[in-house]
Amino acid sequence: MPVSTRRHPERSEGSLYLPLLVAAAFSVFTIAASAQVSKARPGAPAFDHLFIGSFNAPPAADDPLLTAMQQELAREQAQLVLPGMQRPYFMEYRLEDIHTYEAAASYGALTSEHENRQRVVRVEVRIGDYASDSSSSRGDGSLQLAPEDDDPAALKFALWTATDEAYKNALRAYATKQASLKQFQSAPTANDFTPAKPVTRIEPLVTLSLDREEWKRRIVEASGLFAAAPEVRGFADTVQYSSANVTGLAVNRYTVNTDGTVLRHGYGGYADSISVGGQAADGMELGRNNGSTAETADGLETAAALRKRTIADLLSYNDLRHAPVVDAEDYHGPVLLSGDAAADVFNKLFVPNVEADRPDIGTTARTQGAYQSSLRTPVLPAFLSVVDDPTLHSFEGKSLVGAYSVDDEGEPVEPVTIVEHGKLLNFLLGREPVKDFPESNGHGRAALAQAAHSRAGVIQVKSAEPLSEEQMHAKLLALAKEQGRDVYEVETLGGGELMPRLLYRVSPQGKRTLVRGAVFDELDQRAIRSGIVAAGGKPYVAQTLGPVPQTTIVPELLFADITVKRASEEQQKLPYYPPPAERF
Repeated sequence: MPVSTRRHPERSEGSLYLPLLVAAAFSVFTIAASAQVSKARPGAPAFDHLFIGSFNAPPAADDPLLTAMQQELAREQAQLVLPGMQRPYFMEYRLEDIHTYEAAASYGALTSEHENRQRVVRVEVRIGDYASDSSSSRGDGSLQLAPEDDDPAALKFALWTATDEAYKNALRAYATKQASLKQFQSAPTANDFTPAKPVTRIEPLVTLSLDREEWKRRIVEASGLFAAAPEVRGFADTVQYSSANVTGLAVNRYTVNTDGTVLRHGYGGYADSISVGGQAADGMELGRNNGSTAETADGLETAAALRKRTIADLLSYNDLRHAPVVDAEDYHGPVLLSGDAAADVFNKLFVPNVEADRPDIGTTARTQGAYQSSLRTPVLPAFLSVVDDPTLHSFEGKSLVGAYSVDDEGEPVEPVTIVEHGKLLNFLLGREPVKDFPESNGHGRAALAQAAHSRAGVIQVKSAEPLSEEQMHAKLLALAKEQGRDVYEVETLGGGELMPRLLYRVSPQGKRTLVRGAVFDELDQRAIRSGIVAAGGKPYVAQTLGPVPQTTIVPELLFADITVKRASEEQQKLPYYPPPAERF
């Protein structure tokens, strides 16, 4: 069965670039670390009580970082409690070694190149017990920059500073939380944390491997094709931006906790992107933004494929410039979504709602989101099922960035059937349980420098009645003939609100006409529950690297009724004078 693999296309320019996400994480923990250093007191904290339990993890042979972390955790475990205060019942140290690379080009010239290596430690301290503790839904802890070399003394000092701060924060948070709970009659619907068996897993270190010179050449060429390639240079003067980008990421995580878990695992990811655009004659802003994502640099598209896609993006941009604006009268009826567009719909409307987040204090809800009361009820048509399988490391020859063997809380993973024959059976969980789901199923995953939360890995949407691409289009045309009117087909979506970028009006005879300036309405959880009437058999693989690597595999979907209407955005003025003539 053929398979298409590409990262989520047609997103707003900038959201494709992973280093921006990394930089945001850096800024968070750099500020926090600076604040903690200013508050740290010289000398060891005055502790005089013992920890609940004991830390008996096996030594991390041949890894100086894990060894130093174990030693400092054992020291803190033997001393960490202030007189008259609550004892921590759980502590965790996590060190992240983050290596990033990014190069960007615009208009046929390299505009930036950055490489960064940084380490950060995150310390989590929980006060109370498994039933009720100091944690909150946002995830609590303390951050500190760690030494870039393997100096164990410097690492221990960073851990001590962060632990001191995390413990004080936990004491304050626990007192505040207990006071808040007394204001509500309803008790929490689940415990705050789940016990776990100790796990020891030492994986090989991940390295960033990218041919930087070759990729700089590729993105420089791609960003200048609008003015150089004979297929597109005829409208080069209408292109207002043309940029290309390549990023690489290698993350190694070191984790020890008072359960006795010792982990060293990591992940790598690489992405390239192209962004071109301008305006139509009426001032409407138009653009094409897409790229490829892979676990390794070799998995990215070839130089020839990048060139071909860039030319295709430029040609489709020009087609959009000359396309008619969608009809002013609202349309309510059938819409066929490509696998690409369907993946965006599921990532927006479905996936976040099966990632079980702790409900707000004082509520009786099971979780947050649209599916908080939907357990064992239909959320999709009966012919669709959904599985999250992080153990699926490749799909029809393609490596999957969302795959992993153990989550960031040390829990082993296995496939989870989320939806079976349309009914919601399971949520994805880490170690923070929700009502009716007291244990983790291996989905506690952490963004850079953040606490672990319930997050998806490799989502697969499967149809019990798959149709071929030809059958899907035949079904769309049959609906058009039955209703005696044109219908719609969407190839790509863009923006956070699922706006169609490449939308075609399809006549009952099969004629396709590209239109622009449309938005969808009523494309929501109700629509995916009862509005999908057919699914294709050709899987599309969508991959994203941040904030947590994730893969979504979805076929084409045919909706019986989606509202398509003209956007109400104000048109922008065209440039007052032409671009420089040197390149044309």
